[in-house]
Amino acid sequence: MRTLKLTEETKNNILENLLKRSPNQYREYEDRVNEILANVRENGDKAVFEYTLKFDKADLNKDNLKVTKAEIEEAYTKVDEKLIDVIRKAIANIRDYHAKQKQYSWFDSKDNGTILGQKVTPLESVGVYVPGGTAAYPSSVLMNVLPAKVAGVKNIYMTTPCGADGKVYPVTLVAANEAGVDTIYKIGGAQAIAALAYGTESVKKVDKICGPGNIYVALAKKAVYGFVSIDSIAGPSEIMVLADESATPKYVAADLLSQAEHDPLASAILVTTSEKLAGEVSEWVDKFTKELSRKDIIEKSLENYGYILVADNMEDAVNTVNDIAVEHLEIITKNPFDTMTRVKNAGAIFLGEYSSEPLGDYFAGPNHILPTNGTAKFFSPLSVDDFIKKSSIISYSREALEKDYKDIVYFAKAEGLTAHANSISVRFED
Repeated sequence: MRTLKLTEETKNNILENLLKRSPNQYREYEDRVNEILANVRENGDKAVFEYTLKFDKADLNKDNLKVTKAEIEEAYTKVDEKLIDVIRKAIANIRDYHAKQKQYSWFDSKDNGTILGQKVTPLESVGVYVPGGTAAYPSSVLMNVLPAKVAGVKNIYMTTPCGADGKVYPVTLVAANEAGVDTIYKIGGAQAIAALAYGTESVKKVDKICGPGNIYVALAKKAVYGFVSIDSIAGPSEIMVLADESATPKYVAADLLSQAEHDPLASAILVTTSEKLAGEVSEWVDKFTKELSRKDIIEKSLENYGYILVADNMEDAVNTVNDIAVEHLEIITKNPFDTMTRVKNAGAIFLGEYSSEPLGDYFAGPNHILPTNGTAKFFSPLSVDDFIKKSSIISYSREALEKDYKDIVYFAKAEGLTAHANSISVRFED
């Protein structure tokens, strides 16, 4: 990892470099994505099946599109029982955490005859996209599905690519079944997003689509926003460690690499006030990288987006944290809880040297679907809030309206909306 002195110039250069990874920068893919979306919208199942054969080499039709109960039962025989047990423990933690986010309808009545309130309603249907490709990520299944279940979503549909043999990763099926997915479709890519957004003869249209995917999936989600809601446009994974001289170099290095192994576009940044720590972390990064199975990916990630920044003081370091607004932030300082009070922008914050980032990925309970590419300045982690909608409730008696109607009429006329004014005044003409 390159070690740099933290200055305003180096910070701005890093920010500019990180933003190049945003899906918004890959516009050369947009025409292809839009072509797929239009084809699926017009031709439904036919287009979906053709793209699945072309991209995934799987021959699907309306009869084998959905995962069957027998396929799910078969999947359980292929997944280690210990992993199933761990998945169930993680589900309990994730469900308990998200249950504390649940919102309820409320009403406020007053003696003057007014009733104001808010009605909270879960979304009717949600589509969850789960990547296939080179690896299975059951943790992403849990993080997308369980907040929707806690919110009370009635129908949860999942799409995930199958292999040429028409099979889906067994562990993905087990996680989906344990989390409570209602229907699983064996399709992936932009065509799956289109099917969920517009509906086809065999795929139900949903109200919201969530879940990560490749650049085609990300751009497809962006394009269908408005036909449906979406969670976010996910970028590559990010980790930042904010540390002082009290941090253990070996732990810091291991945590940085935990995200660098995701993707050559992933970023791993250490911001520290200790030159000694910076040097020792760099040495441990080199040692660990030689031993790890995803060595090639890690090396590319660190070459492109790996930094060790040495700050003059903790104030400059915290300011850099807030400016970069990273997805995962670890704080390993003498008093991490005090340091955390000065942090404004981060997707998830891990406090202390025993709160390693993978704890949040798999097990602790908070959601691991987080804002990336600086969007933690205005976005939040996926939560129960993403799967509900709110309706305002207003009820006035004649007596309550009579007290205020002249003010309302005056306000409406001031905007030149005489029909608005008439709608109120007509009730008191007698």
